[in-house]
Amino acid sequence: MNRIWIALCAAAAFAAPVSGQEYPSKPIRIVVGYSAGGGNDIIVRVMAPELSKGLGQPVVVENKPGAQSIIAAELVAKSAPDGYTIFMGPSGPMTINPATYSKLPYDAQKDFAPISMICAFPLIVVADPKLGINDLKALIDYAKKNPGKANYASSAGVFQVTTELLKQKTGANFQLIPYKGSGESVQAVISGQVTMTIVDPAPAAGPIKAGTVKALAVTTEKRHPSWPDVPTMAEAGIPDMVVPVWTALFAPARTPQAIVARLQKEVARVVRTPEVRERFAAMGLEPVGGTPEELARAVARDLERYKAVAKAANIRND
Repeated sequence: MNRIWIALCAAAAFAAPVSGQEYPSKPIRIVVGYSAGGGNDIIVRVMAPELSKGLGQPVVVENKPGAQSIIAAELVAKSAPDGYTIFMGPSGPMTINPATYSKLPYDAQKDFAPISMICAFPLIVVADPKLGINDLKALIDYAKKNPGKANYASSAGVFQVTTELLKQKTGANFQLIPYKGSGESVQAVISGQVTMTIVDPAPAAGPIKAGTVKALAVTTEKRHPSWPDVPTMAEAGIPDMVVPVWTALFAPARTPQAIVARLQKEVARVVRTPEVRERFAAMGLEPVGGTPEELARAVARDLERYKAVAKAANIRND
């Protein structure tokens, strides 16, 4: 009897996967809460080939746009904590949504296991050059002179909060036109559907270079090396408009620590490969690849910051 029991225990131990050691054994899905062509979509697709190479399994990007990325965040939060469904979690759904919605179907801190911050970047104010708007002052003047025509595109809470702050500080009135991704927002400016948008750099870099949109300011303390001729918000006449933004990977809560560590190691490696660094630099992105603990601290810090901003600007998205 004892021999049978020992044999059964040995077989079970051999059959059971050792957390993190046999992972991954099938494709990994990264869920993006915005449409294809937006900043987060571009970033993860730049990384996917190298991630696949390092993990030894296909990395599949799945777009679940809509509702300020709430749909995608809820999907991942309720997925099995096995490392095969990951959330591309930028500042918007992780720190802005909790500040601007009174009720969400997920908790940014309790329902996710932080993996790694991928990159940090500024936001860029871009406008339709066909309107003759060449600087931020001209944009504000246009909005004040054309209160019924001035509008802005936004696909995420961080873009909306930043634009609402701009309105609050200048007295200009832009009407919100929602879109499902920052790539769509930039295209809306190009096509003349909206006056301006404040977006992440990835979908705006090409159009800025091509001259189909005009970059007016960045939300960093100093000018960004990718656009040395574009002033900061303070230089453009609007102080206290520094808005740091990032994107990161999160797993469902209770994902084994060994799996989180395996994914973090790959993210840190991938963002430092020459090809990815070059692609990121072209889009004005600063690679990070930090630890889960550092990401958790960034979420906690920014949550408090944006709660204060949303309260002061009276922003409620319910």
